[in-house]
This record gives sequence, C-alpha cells and structure tokens, in this order.
Amino acid sequence: MDTPRTVLITGASSGIGAATAIAAAEAGYDVAIGYRANSEGADQTARAVRDRGQRAITVQVDVSNPDDVERMFETVDSEFEELGVLVNNAGIADLPARVEDMPPERVKRMFEVNAVGPFLCARQAAIRMAWRYGGVGGVIVNVSSVAARLGSAGMFVDYAASKGAVDVLTLGLGQEMAADRVRVVGVRPGVIDTEIHAKAGMPDRVDSMANEFPMKRAGTAQEVADTILYLMSDKASYITATSIDVAGGR
Repeated sequence: MDTPRTVLITGASSGIGAATAIAAAEAGYDVAIGYRANSEGADQTARAVRDRGQRAITVQVDVSNPDDVERMFETVDSEFEELGVLVNNAGIADLPARVEDMPPERVKRMFEVNAVGPFLCARQAAIRMAWRYGGVGGVIVNVSSVAARLGSAGMFVDYAASKGAVDVLTLGLGQEMAADRVRVVGVRPGVIDTEIHAKAGMPDRVDSMANEFPMKRAGTAQEVADTILYLMSDKASYITATSIDVAGGR
C-alpha cells in the first residue's frame, strides 16, 4: 500500500531537516515544517517546497513540550488529509565538556529535546497511522547520530546518550508497530557539514577533522536527506526496527 504523500519534519528550518523537506517536495510530498525559533529559516524552507509545486505549512514547536507536540499534530490534521511520514529530526547539541563538568540542567535539557521529544512525536504519529486506530499505515524516521555508537568521550557524552535512546526507540517501536503497518527506521549521521557545529562552539570542526575520516571528508545534509527519502519510500517496505549509518565508514 502506498504511504500518504504528506510528511511532517521537525527541526526543518535548516540543515538536515531543511534538506529533507526539499528532497521530499521533489519526490511529490506535501510538507509540514516544524521549527522552534528560526522562523525565517522555516519560511525559507516552505518557499523552497512551494517552488517545487508542493504544499507547505510551518508550525512552531518545542518538541519537549507535550502540549506543543499535540498542537503541532492537530495543525497537521487540519491542513492535510492524512499524515504519511514523520521525520523526528529536531535536536540540540552543546559545548564540548567532560561528564563531570556538565551541569544537571544541561543533561536534562539534552534528553528532553533529543530523547523525550522523539517519543512524544512518535506517539502522536503512531496514533494516527496505526491500523488498530483506523490509520492506513505510515513511516516514522528517527534521526539519531553515529555518536550513539562512538560515545563522544570528552566532548558530548550527553548528546551521544540521548541519541542512544533514539536508537532504542527505533528498535522497540518498530517491532511494536510492525503489525499495524507502521515502519520505524533510523538514520545515524556522522559528522555532517551543517550549522550544528558552530552552535556547539566549533565552527571549524568539519575542516579540522576531515583527514580523520575514512573518506577524508564530512558528509552533506543532502546525503542524509537522500537516505531518509529512501527509507520513507515504498522501496524500503521491508525495512523496520533498524538504523542505517550515514557516516562515511566511521
């Protein structure tokens, strides 16, 4: 059965989320663009979607807030006939630090956004997509990180741990929803050339690390978006409860 051609992407005002929104539009999807603060970026992504002949809406949301998440999904319900795909992409990073130097407030916020947020969004999507609730099926794509495998010692252990939770969500929910015709899949990007490094206080990270990578370069947002689009598509119809590394061999 074909998945409805509507996708909700959180964190779609820039980076991987924006690239995925544009790629989805090129593939014939209408797009709901979730964003937290960068309204200008969200509007720019929406214009790019519309320029490709597809419908687009923007919804401001803090994915760690259950009321915000519910409102976002209700807005999508009111604007589109059926939700076919959720891309759980919204996430945050912080400045490099050792675990003993991380204040509790930082760790709490990291997990609220990066782990609790995807749970809240996946719950709302599952209710709408699952056959047991009258849905027609669908796909949930969770954007994790290769950091969940590597640990990010001395730098971002809190980030890595929060993304490890996302990997477990992909596995467990994927198994849980398989009979309801909802596939749950994940992507684990490696170091990708986006704005997130500057936000983490390391604007030169991509260039400085390139020679350490097997492919001698960082990845691009487009390469991650292309992987997400494949996983969204019916070509990936027998893939669920698993995650794919987009990390250039790391």
